[in-house]
Amino acid sequence: MVAPKLLLGLFLCLLGTTALATTRSPRLGGTERCSLQRLTASQPSQRYEYEGGSIELWNVYEDQFQCVGVEPVRKTIHPNSLSLPSFHPYPRLVFIEQGAVHWTYNDGNQDVVAVAIRDLNNPANQLDMQPRPFYLAGGSASQSSTPWQQGKGSQQQGSFNFQNIFSGFDTELLAEAFNSDPQIVRAMQESRNRGLIVTVQQPMQFVTPDEQQQGQSRQQQAGRGGGLNGLEETICSAKLLYNLDSQREADVYSRQAGKLNYVNQHKLPVLSYLDLSAEKGYLQPNALFSPHWAVNNHAILYVLRGNARVQIVSNSGQTVLDQQVNRGDIVVVPQFFATTAQAGESGFEWVAFKTNRSPMKSPVAGYTSVFRALPLEVITNAYQISPSQAQNLKTNRETESMLFSPQWTSQRS
Repeated sequence: MVAPKLLLGLFLCLLGTTALATTRSPRLGGTERCSLQRLTASQPSQRYEYEGGSIELWNVYEDQFQCVGVEPVRKTIHPNSLSLPSFHPYPRLVFIEQGAVHWTYNDGNQDVVAVAIRDLNNPANQLDMQPRPFYLAGGSASQSSTPWQQGKGSQQQGSFNFQNIFSGFDTELLAEAFNSDPQIVRAMQESRNRGLIVTVQQPMQFVTPDEQQQGQSRQQQAGRGGGLNGLEETICSAKLLYNLDSQREADVYSRQAGKLNYVNQHKLPVLSYLDLSAEKGYLQPNALFSPHWAVNNHAILYVLRGNARVQIVSNSGQTVLDQQVNRGDIVVVPQFFATTAQAGESGFEWVAFKTNRSPMKSPVAGYTSVFRALPLEVITNAYQISPSQAQNLKTNRETESMLFSPQWTSQRS
């Protein structure tokens, strides 16, 4: 059975790969990829159906995804279905949008919808910017009807042909390696064209430790004088789940405006190895996300519910995005590009993946803003306004930070 807590909220799952064994180093270069004149909210461009679910891919060759170095993926796993095991040369962040999942097996009664980014530009990836998953089981020869636009010229047909890695080895050598019957090895090598997500014949059951009991066990050990030597939470046993839907643990909360929940390396230490983090936010109807820029990361925003008007401005002062975004849209916000969002009448809920383990943002309005820190004379002379007007800019939102209630909107109406 799935641990009860998995049924109560939305979770961020971290599937670490080779990044866990690397030291921190700069991300790959390529600033020319971020000479963006236009951004746009986008939906998946490819969809592949399998017996146990589906996989949807965004076009990784779009300029905006090349700039931030990630590939978004959305996976749907039907009840009693299994997403086949694989490994990747880059880390991934996975957000469970709907349902509860046990590892990559759905033992619930509804579809599991998982949204992920593959961090192709992570220093752990020493190959290239191509998505390269390696599969330990399964195989497929599926094709999507929509071709990908690759770069500024050629197109790449939406094919997804693969075999698992065992199919490339000699059967006798594998049988020797596993000390097993060659007939069993041939079954491992044959794909049977089942795809990446398969239906399980009989329900699977797992025994999993209760996290709360584990925590109590550590405390009892410390109380007996055993002490903690700092090595208990090794990489192999590190916590990989975090609940991003807890109102009690919200980092920013306003009854009138909404809430923000962050998870970074301080809340989930394994993120320090992945150099990734996430944010989940909710805006009340007509509330505003303060104009701000990201100091040290790109952001890939996925809309969970509701809608909002989102604006993004480049370093030249050009509006590169001014669009209403809706459920299922992905929006790319490059580092230092200024952005804001105003929720629609039904509110706005999103999750954002960040390409830094400790992301920082700098708001231009509100209690923690740049304007509040600027001297009055600087604002007065920079914009040629009166001191009283400059003071209003500094203090009109002094009781709010990041999330603003719709006061100005209500005054105009």
